[in-house]
Amino acid sequence: MEMSKLERVSFGSKLGVILATAGSAVGLGNIWRFPYMTGQNGGAVFIMIYVFCVLLLGIPCMISEFIIGRHGKANTARAYRILAGRTMWSVIGYMGVLTGFLISCYYAVVSGWCLEYVWASLFGKIQGNSDYINSYFSTFSQDPVRPVFWTFIILLATYLIISSGVRDGIERASKLMMPTLFILLLIIVGASCALPNAEKGIEFLFKPDMSKFTGDVFLAALGQSFYSMSIAMGCICTYASYFSRQTKLPNAAVQIGVIDFLVALLAGLVIFPAAFSVGVSPDSGPSLIFITLPNVFQQAFGAIPYLGYVVSVLFYALLSMAALTSLMSLHEVSTAFLHEELRISRKRAALIVSVMCVMLGTICSLSLGPWRDKLFFEKTVFDLFDFATGQLFLPIVGFLTCIFIGWFVPHKVVREEFTNWGTLRNVGLFHFYLFLVKYVCPICILFIFLHQLGLL
Repeated sequence: MEMSKLERVSFGSKLGVILATAGSAVGLGNIWRFPYMTGQNGGAVFIMIYVFCVLLLGIPCMISEFIIGRHGKANTARAYRILAGRTMWSVIGYMGVLTGFLISCYYAVVSGWCLEYVWASLFGKIQGNSDYINSYFSTFSQDPVRPVFWTFIILLATYLIISSGVRDGIERASKLMMPTLFILLLIIVGASCALPNAEKGIEFLFKPDMSKFTGDVFLAALGQSFYSMSIAMGCICTYASYFSRQTKLPNAAVQIGVIDFLVALLAGLVIFPAAFSVGVSPDSGPSLIFITLPNVFQQAFGAIPYLGYVVSVLFYALLSMAALTSLMSLHEVSTAFLHEELRISRKRAALIVSVMCVMLGTICSLSLGPWRDKLFFEKTVFDLFDFATGQLFLPIVGFLTCIFIGWFVPHKVVREEFTNWGTLRNVGLFHFYLFLVKYVCPICILFIFLHQLGLL
């Protein structure tokens, strides 16, 4: 197949651009990671710092990937290559594709856990005493079959969407799932905030206690702002390659940042009012969603027949939906790469990616169960994938992207993309963005990198 025959499609509407790209950013990082990070880092003070960090780091980094993706009009690897020419900078694009693929493999496993909890909620499998609920996740995640089955199911759903194309697959699915996700969130927020003593949870989220502000809290918020917006995974760059010339990149980045934050905040309004209502500590950590929350829902809503059941089903349904929107974007990074670089059909590329994700996802899942004693660098395969991507590849790719845009790519190219070829005339805003990307963002990412490695 000749490259000339590989027509480059674009999203069909402005709404499609925003919802699809927001769907990429909105995922388990918002509904799982953000609440437990907020709980562990002082509540409202963490949120206040997080918003500042999104403006300081998240949005400028997102705009940078927008510029590379739309200018290149190609998969992430080729988009960087087009701007970099025959220099080593083109390696960043390949690192982004690899990072997105590796994340897809273990993220599919976690997304599968969400489906298990939808099924378990529907059939009353996570009801009973707290010891049973606490052991349910451990027993399930170590099972050699069930997690693999759900990993396959979530990847099958992803394949069916991605293989249908950009407009008929990704955009159509995003237009359906993102509004549904918001509606489900609002319903559960209403139920949670109506509980006795819910005001304590609301106060925890909205009344800052500045005595809890520390350097570690700032670095935690900085890291969350980076990961929550899907920076350096190839997703933003790939989706931007489907943007039209009329898409205003700064506006789109701000709108997506607002949606991303709103989903995270609403997730907090689901969890913390319910947790405070039954006297559960807000700093439960990563176990919050799969171990603590089933207990919370059962205790908080148990007085009204079937309400706890309904809330639990709806919550895990929206969690699965958020996981799927992010998995779609991760899958698309690798699919677009194979489709364009190997010059094969989109369906064939999507199938290859799906099969590889199932294979590696199975290994990741089994490494938490029957193969948990097989360690590499003192880590299970699942933990190794998580560590390599989250603590090494993501900050490295993000750092290099900022240096690439700020110091290597001609400013004329950056300015044309940022201002939509002069139609956005706020020159001061462009220079402020360039200052952030050249100096502030690389330093912030370096701090995140060193903090994660325990060196700061």
